[in-house]
Amino acid sequence: MQSYADFETEGRRLVILRILSRRSQFTTNEYSLNDELKGAYAHHISRDRLHSDLAWLDEQGLVITQQPRAGWVITLTGRGADCAEGLANVPGVAKPRPGA
Repeated sequence: MQSYADFETEGRRLVILRILSRRSQFTTNEYSLNDELKGAYAHHISRDRLHSDLAWLDEQGLVITQQPRAGWVITLTGRGADCAEGLANVPGVAKPRPGA
């Protein structure tokens, strides 16, 4: 049985991918991403937690992270877009619900 922490992490990762899928050029920075996670999705997380999620998503080939001095820049990959739409299944990322 899945723990609540795993459920929450998988859901948050899906939300990150879906936010990126709606952005111009499928790119955003960590500050804008964290603001939307808090405001629209009620995911109040530390920058450390966000960085961990982003690093994991990058390792899975779902996003590309760049880490200039001013803050991380995140870009969705084709595989990440497929995952956000439910066309690809990646263990560790929640599947979108039908109609969501």
